Amino acid sequence: MRRTVRPALRTALAAACASAALLAAVPAPPAAADPPRRTGVEVEIPGPEHGGDAGSGHVLVPAAGPAKAAPRLSEAARAADGRVTKMIDNGPTADRLDVVVIGDGYTEGELDRFHTDARAKWAEVTAVEPYTTYRDLFNVWTVDAVSAQSGVSGDPAQDTVRDTALGSSFWCESIERLLCVDQPKVDAYVAKAPAADLVIVLANSAKYGGAGYNEPSATLGYEGISTASAGHPKSGQVAIHETGHSLGKLADEYFYPGVPGYEKYTGREPADINTSTLDASRMARERAKWHRWLGETSPDGGTVGAYEGGGYYVTGLYRPTDNSLMRILGKPFNLPGVEAMIAGFHRHARLATPLTPTDRTLRLGDAAEVAVPRLYGADGREPEVRWYLDGRELKRFAGRSEVRVAELWLLDLRGHRLSVSVRDRTPSVRDPEIARTLVSTVAWDVRL
Repeated sequence: MRRTVRPALRTALAAACASAALLAAVPAPPAAADPPRRTGVEVEIPGPEHGGDAGSGHVLVPAAGPAKAAPRLSEAARAADGRVTKMIDNGPTADRLDVVVIGDGYTEGELDRFHTDARAKWAEVTAVEPYTTYRDLFNVWTVDAVSAQSGVSGDPAQDTVRDTALGSSFWCESIERLLCVDQPKVDAYVAKAPAADLVIVLANSAKYGGAGYNEPSATLGYEGISTASAGHPKSGQVAIHETGHSLGKLADEYFYPGVPGYEKYTGREPADINTSTLDASRMARERAKWHRWLGETSPDGGTVGAYEGGGYYVTGLYRPTDNSLMRILGKPFNLPGVEAMIAGFHRHARLATPLTPTDRTLRLGDAAEVAVPRLYGADGREPEVRWYLDGRELKRFAGRSEVRVAELWLLDLRGHRLSVSVRDRTPSVRDPEIARTLVSTVAWDVRL
């Protein structure tokens, strides 16, 4: 649910909150006759540095920064600019979720530090479930963006201006912690990577801040951009929260006490997986939303139920748990959130990568082989591997990643179809519709 601030709401919020930053941060509730909206890109604002809230709403920002002359770089800097490195290699781009990390505010002499920062930030991401269990589904690419000056605009002061490759700047829309970028410039570097499903921009800064550009790219196809400070300990949490929107399609679970227009939600049932107008008893009765998880102990603490307050509204909308990462930084995803994230991972990644080409007929001396990513869950579970010949399961080959044609015991000269199915039977997914997407199949023609 994404809403943009209306001028009329700004006035009401000023009286209620007396805070210019909050005026820009809070999205407006839907209205029948909204005035014309400003053009721009909608981004999420991270919550205050010393508070618990994961976010402070959304605001429109310009897609591009102010036009200016290209920076004057040395010959060595120009040679390094745009260099692509595969930082984490877990397989072909077609079968993996490809993350592109770009640094801003790093000079040519600071690129080694950018690579160190990128590894550290990705380690923060993969320390959170379900990223931990599924980290082998990801490739991570770094793209070197060489800046003429070190650091980014708005750090340390609002009037600090740096000449950087991506135009990163704090104090975006007069909100100190909102770290915006020039999206066309980001896209120019993203396009250099072989593939991009998700983008992270790391600012060469220790100042708290970030932003979530959570609309999919119409031209490059990635799900969203998360910006973060490379040197701040909470910035990784900001980035993970933003991937909850872009990959998990999750709604925000925080809300605005005391803000006019957000006292009570009276609209229709939202499409978001993790907000609902239904209380727990009605959800169970109607078998709706996260009903399969009701009563279960959640990783973020407490029990899955229907907790009033979410989607920015104090009442009228419910969230699955009290304090998940979609509400509070530093908390894990709740159980419905984990399920949604796994579904997002599998939209981009496949569990079976053919190591034997599938475009030729395999003969007696050949073998069919697939690569299956490892899982790192505490339960030791691995993907289920099953082989089939002409649709009939060959149970003796269960769990194997390679089968030789000679082992098939073919007794005729006609063609046959050998296939392998790799399925993730994770207990973290209970929705049958999602479970059906957690399988990959590879097939070969075989003949004696």
